[in-house]
Amino acid sequence: MHNVEKKAREPLFHVAKRDRIPLWQSLLIRVVAVLFALLLCTLLAYVLIGPKATPGKFLTQLFEGSFGTERRLWIFGRDTAMLLCLALALTPAFRMRFWNLGADGQALVGALASVYCMFFLGGKLPNGILLLLSLCASILAGAVWALLPAIFKALWGTNESLFTLMMNYIATNLVIFSITKWFYPGKDSMKEMAHGHLPQVYNQHLLVILIVLVLTALMYLYLYRTKHGYEIAVVGESENTARYIGIHVGKVTLRTLILSGAICGLMGFLQVSAFDHSVTAQTIGGLGFTAIMVSWLAKFNPLIMIGTAALISFLDLGGEQISTAFNVNSAIPSIVIGIILFFIIGCEFFINYKIKFRTAPKTKGGAAK
Repeated sequence: MHNVEKKAREPLFHVAKRDRIPLWQSLLIRVVAVLFALLLCTLLAYVLIGPKATPGKFLTQLFEGSFGTERRLWIFGRDTAMLLCLALALTPAFRMRFWNLGADGQALVGALASVYCMFFLGGKLPNGILLLLSLCASILAGAVWALLPAIFKALWGTNESLFTLMMNYIATNLVIFSITKWFYPGKDSMKEMAHGHLPQVYNQHLLVILIVLVLTALMYLYLYRTKHGYEIAVVGESENTARYIGIHVGKVTLRTLILSGAICGLMGFLQVSAFDHSVTAQTIGGLGFTAIMVSWLAKFNPLIMIGTAALISFLDLGGEQISTAFNVNSAIPSIVIGIILFFIIGCEFFINYKIKFRTAPKTKGGAAK
C-alpha cells in the first residue's frame, strides 16, 4: 500500500489587511462606489417605476430635491446642520468607545427644557434674557440626561448602549406627559410659542448653520489639539493603558458624556427656538440614530462629517422629491437610499483590506506548472 501525500489546497484568494493608503486613493474608491450605486439605482428605478423614470429624469429629480430652488437649498443646509450637530455630540463619546445611543432623548429633553422656559417665562422677560435662559436650560438638561448612564457605567459597569437607548423612551414619554399635564391639560399637542424665537439673520436657517459650523471647528480643535481630546483617544484605545499613564478613566467618561449631552441639548434648543417653536414626541424624529452613521462614515473626524451629513441629507431630500415627482410611495426612495448607503459602507472594505489571488507555483526553470 502506497502512502499518497496529500497537498493542502490553497484557496483561490484571501483577504489581507491593507496598509494605509493615500487620501486621494480612498476618495477615489468612495467616488467610484457612489457612481456604481447611482447606476444601479437608475436601472432599478426604470424597472420598478416604469419608462417615465428614465436615468436622466431620475438623477435630475434626485438633485432637484436639494438644489432645485433657493428654498430647497436652504432646507438642505438646515437639515445638514441639525444632523451634523447631533453627530458632533456623539463623536467624543464614540471616540472613547462609549456607545451613546441616546442622542434623540438628550436632544428631546433639551428641547423640552427650552419650551418650559418659553411657556412659563415668555412675555415676562425680554426676549434676549429668555433665549439665554432657554439655552442654559437646554444644555443643562441634555448634559444631565447623558450624565446618568455615564455615572452607572463608571461606577457599576452597566451597558451604556441599553441604558442610553432606554433613556430615549423615557424622554419621549416625559414630553407627552408635560404637554397633557402642564402645557395643555387633556390635549396631546401644543401650539407654537409666541416668545423665545431665535433672531433671523437673512432667514431662519443661516444663523443655525453658522453656529453649527463654528461648533464643528471647535470640536475638531478640542479632539485633536487639546489634552482632553488626547485623553479621550487613549481611553478609547485601551482603558488599561490610560490608567497606566495616569489618566482617570471614570473622570474622562463623565466629562465626555457631559459634553456630548450638552451639545445634544444645544441641538434641541436650536430646533425649538429657530424652527418649531414648540415640542412634540417627534421633534427630533430619529435624527440621533442617523447621526451615528454620519459620525462613523467620517471616522469620527468633525471636518469630514460636514460631507457625510450633507450626503445623508441630500439622499433624504432627493428621495422625497423622487416620491413626489414619480407619484410612488416612500418604499422605492427608501430602497434607493439604502442601496447608495450600502455601496458607501461596503467600499470601506476595499479601503481597509485587499484581495490577493492565488498565484500558480513555479518550477525550477521558472515556468509555471
